[in-house]
Amino acid sequence: MEQRPPLSSDSAAVCGRFTSSQRRDQIAERFEVAVPDEYRERYNLAPAQRALIVRCRDDEREAVLVRWGLLPHWAKDERISYKLINARAETLAEKPAFRSLLGKYRCLVVADGFYEWRLGANGKKEPVYFQLEGGEPFAFAGLWTQRTGDQGTRIESCTIVTTRPNVLVAPVHDRMPVILPRHLEHEWLDAELSREHLLSLLEPYDATAMRASPASPLVNSIRNDGPTVLDPSASLAA
Repeated sequence: MEQRPPLSSDSAAVCGRFTSSQRRDQIAERFEVAVPDEYRERYNLAPAQRALIVRCRDDEREAVLVRWGLLPHWAKDERISYKLINARAETLAEKPAFRSLLGKYRCLVVADGFYEWRLGANGKKEPVYFQLEGGEPFAFAGLWTQRTGDQGTRIESCTIVTTRPNVLVAPVHDRMPVILPRHLEHEWLDAELSREHLLSLLEPYDATAMRASPASPLVNSIRNDGPTVLDPSASLAA
């Protein structure tokens, strides 16, 4: 039987799966950065898997693949990362796991959609896919860190910041990931901005610029990762 990752205790598993399905060249052009050769288009990205982030190092943007689920340097058990896939915007400056990262370890988590689940008429949870109206790539506000793993290797990891939902997401979930408007992405990466200014960026995205659609129950299993998971007519028996 498949072992599913524990749900995030910080935000009731909001944004527990997302997509990053754009081609390498599209992402490179959109974020003005070289994309690693290891990048692969993902339609069902889950905690503990590698997500593409964009960060600033020495005033230059770089894109790297890191583990989704924060692994603080002080954590004795790496399984804590499953509980740190999200970080609440309202307590970002208070919780020790995130407070120290807010100053210099901010990043853009590259995505083009995310899933949430609602209770259907039959009593079963049904996946809903949220994306921008045009289906273009965007960035979640994120934090990243690094540590030395049990085998002496460097592990880089990230978390996605969440906030209250907009009117599109609210009927499905009481939280949503922070999608940064494109013109504010550079501010989130700006090392010179004050903490107060950074926190002011973490608002719900404009609901009128987003759309929601049903997805296939195939997305419930991390074994399924392809365009089919976006097709609500694709069944588990297919």
